[in-house]
Amino acid sequence: MASRLPPLNPLRAFEATVRRGSVSAAARELSVTHGAISHQIRALEEALGTALFERGGKRLKLTPQGALLLPAVTNAFGEIAAATALMKQPETRGDISIACVPALLSLWLLPRLPSFTEHYPGVRLKLVASNDPEHLRSLDTDVCVLYGDGNWPDCWTRLWSNLQLFPVASPTLLNSRPLRSVRDLADHTLFHGDDGREWNTWLAAADAIDMPRGPQHFMSDARLSTEAALHGQGIALGDTITASSLIARGDLVVPFGLTVPANHAFYVACRQAARQTPIVKVFIDWLFATLEETLPEPQASARMPMRGRGGRAADAHRPLSAPAPRRPASSQPRKTRA
Repeated sequence: MASRLPPLNPLRAFEATVRRGSVSAAARELSVTHGAISHQIRALEEALGTALFERGGKRLKLTPQGALLLPAVTNAFGEIAAATALMKQPETRGDISIACVPALLSLWLLPRLPSFTEHYPGVRLKLVASNDPEHLRSLDTDVCVLYGDGNWPDCWTRLWSNLQLFPVASPTLLNSRPLRSVRDLADHTLFHGDDGREWNTWLAAADAIDMPRGPQHFMSDARLSTEAALHGQGIALGDTITASSLIARGDLVVPFGLTVPANHAFYVACRQAARQTPIVKVFIDWLFATLEETLPEPQASARMPMRGRGGRAADAHRPLSAPAPRRPASSQPRKTRA
């Protein structure tokens, strides 16, 4: 036989008091008196046979027993609210605000938006190009797709994809100035989507960190460096997510077969409360389902072998494919592919 649950109204009073930070604020939210909330909390403590708040201090403080009860109560009310919303709104519709890494937003998400709007015509999206984790604290943002280490406290976070990095160039540029070896990069302009760290990582893996370099330009994010490469102005570092469609269409080519892991990864994150809403669940599920669709693997266009660190040959015509997702280590360099 199932154990008897505590009464519902005292649980509501307890959750609201903790969330709002005071008995008075909870009373206003629930449209009852201050005394009614105090009475409900005492009734819950009597039913459970334990104190939930420490009395006597100027600020509300949960006892260990209260701290143990709170997450279960919060999650239960959240699930009830989500189920109720689904009952009242069987068709998913409404507004959702998404902050997304600029390169990912421009080069991956926007081309695939028709698939989302076709399935959910009642959803209106607000898209913000940003890799600032502060959006996770804003009530104006529902979902974030961020490049980083995934360590954002008090948020729901899930790894979306790891990345491999490799040089990309316009075929028009390479037709006029071919890349016969990695040393030929010295004859081209290098575009950086960060402070130069990613190119240094790739060149070190190619045993070319000390090679002479030609002109170099630094951009605020990988979207701009990729666009510069598209215009045939030089060589940028692409990745296995944002550059895949451009390579498949032939807008960019991959001159070498050597890849290096990016410093961080793409994560989907949001506030815990937002995660319970049906519209957010729908969008996040769509993000992961769309990523799992088979994408064409970028093929290296040149034909010269390269030798990476440890003497391992990296054939320039070998396919470049992303590894299976895994969570990166917690101690990482600062994020760069924004």
